[in-house]
Amino acid sequence: MSVETHAVAETTKALLEGGAIMLGTALIFVTLFRKLRLGATLGYIVGGVLIGPQLLSLVDDPEDLSSISEIGIALLLFIVGLELNPGRLWRLRKDIFGLGLSQVVLCGVALSVFIHLALGVTPEAALAIGLPLALSSTAQVLPMLRSDGDLNTPAGERTFSILLFQDLAIVPMITIIAAMSRVPPDPSAPGGWTLALYTVGAIVGLVLAGRLILNPMFRLIGRLGERELFIVAGLFTVIASAALMHALGLSVALGAFIAGVMLAESPYRHELESDVEPFRSILLGLFFLSVGMLLDLSAIASRPLFVVGITLAVIVIKCLIIAGLARAFGNGWPRSIRLGLLLSQAGEFGFVLFAQADGAQLILPEAASLFSAVVVLSMATTPFLMRLTDWMERREEASGRGLEGPEMSPDSSVIVVGYGRFGQTVAQMLMAKRIGVTLIDKKPTMIERAGEFGTKVYYGDGMRIDLLRTAGAETAKAILFCNDNLEGELTRSALMQVLEAFPQAAVMVRAFDRVHLMSLDGLDLAFAQRELFDSAVVMGRAALKAVGVEPAEAERVEREYRLRDCQRLERQSATGDLHAGEERSFGPRRSLPDEEMPG
Repeated sequence: MSVETHAVAETTKALLEGGAIMLGTALIFVTLFRKLRLGATLGYIVGGVLIGPQLLSLVDDPEDLSSISEIGIALLLFIVGLELNPGRLWRLRKDIFGLGLSQVVLCGVALSVFIHLALGVTPEAALAIGLPLALSSTAQVLPMLRSDGDLNTPAGERTFSILLFQDLAIVPMITIIAAMSRVPPDPSAPGGWTLALYTVGAIVGLVLAGRLILNPMFRLIGRLGERELFIVAGLFTVIASAALMHALGLSVALGAFIAGVMLAESPYRHELESDVEPFRSILLGLFFLSVGMLLDLSAIASRPLFVVGITLAVIVIKCLIIAGLARAFGNGWPRSIRLGLLLSQAGEFGFVLFAQADGAQLILPEAASLFSAVVVLSMATTPFLMRLTDWMERREEASGRGLEGPEMSPDSSVIVVGYGRFGQTVAQMLMAKRIGVTLIDKKPTMIERAGEFGTKVYYGDGMRIDLLRTAGAETAKAILFCNDNLEGELTRSALMQVLEAFPQAAVMVRAFDRVHLMSLDGLDLAFAQRELFDSAVVMGRAALKAVGVEPAEAERVEREYRLRDCQRLERQSATGDLHAGEERSFGPRRSLPDEEMPG
């Protein structure tokens, strides 16, 4: 075997073994940390620490892995850009360039001053440390918002706006650190103003490329219908944009973000997102693995109190500033505190900026390791802080302190109890005809969220007779119970009391399911319906048409299903047996006969 062949074989072996070790470690630790509700990010970092050179030393050259896996951050920002079409970007401009700018500047200055005074370092070193610590973890916070379904809520969009500006702020931070560098300047490197012109030119060029090249290209691929081409085109868009920015000495992440924004209005946006997402997950996971492998555990072990103390200071300073800013921008205190805690950690770009500050001889390598550990520890606190805010919200919901009750409501014709996704639809239909509606809910978070949309919801338990009286139920024409009944409050006896207390009102109920609806049989309700019934029937009818059933026949199936379901429900209510009338339901052996044609 030749030397070259042997070298190739050894390289292949190292790649396969290293890949297996990293993926296996990620599988074990991410599963464990997800189970413990600590987040995947920490699982990757702890796994990286274990297999890195400081402990088991199972993987060679973590620096090479780090440079490759930074593409994962670029892919993350590409997906962020896909979700931010220009219309939404314009709508969020106040939060992005107002709240986001204020957060980065105030937190960056405050943390830099704290580092300077507490550690006695030079102002340049304090800035090189404090500015990166002002950034939060996009990779940790965005998945949390997505999993909780909060990304497109007003609070989620405000959080997203701050994170977006932080990502945009990376470019000026890199420029600031480069300007303060103690390393003799490279004569061939562009100056600050040249770099700024490069940035503007690159952004304009990418936007034009999106208009003139990318959108027509994706239309062509869409007509061909080849899924593999979508994957290739999506990855090409990200890598090419990132490569252009890297060649100009600019932020790779910014290039990927702009590429995403260019395609945010494309009809193929969702398909692109689903195609790129697996690559983003793997490469971002590798990035955090490399962070764990590169942590200098000996430096951290020599000064553990330093790491813990600085971490606590960062969390407290950022939380206070962000909560105060959110309050100044119109959030209530509970939501402001939650936002402050959610963004109180330092972020993954700190690792990149600390490495740059080390290379610029602004901080020592030991300091870069210590403050990287601060970033990791601050990220580890976020899941616990979110549990704290959940507990605070439950306490707030239990007490309802500071919220107006329905005794403050004006006279109205209709009372709506429960202003979730069901109650919002019902109430808006009434408001469409200028009918006065009093809205009641017992969740302070829901009340605060409605207030952000300009809707007044009063706090209280709408099942209490005395509270309904204060809301004007004795003169109301209708009382609509739109709450989800997850706590089982919409019982037969509770509704009987409402009917007896307010006989003039039409009482309507959102039933949870068939069993709940059966329990209400015989009550003098003006309306009662299972919450998912109509939407399920409408989808069933649409599915019939999609598979080729004629529209008239699909509508006949719908009519027959509604009739049979009503007959089954009557028998079930009369007997208390869920199997009663089973022969009236459709099944594999109980289909609907074809309609006989006349004549």
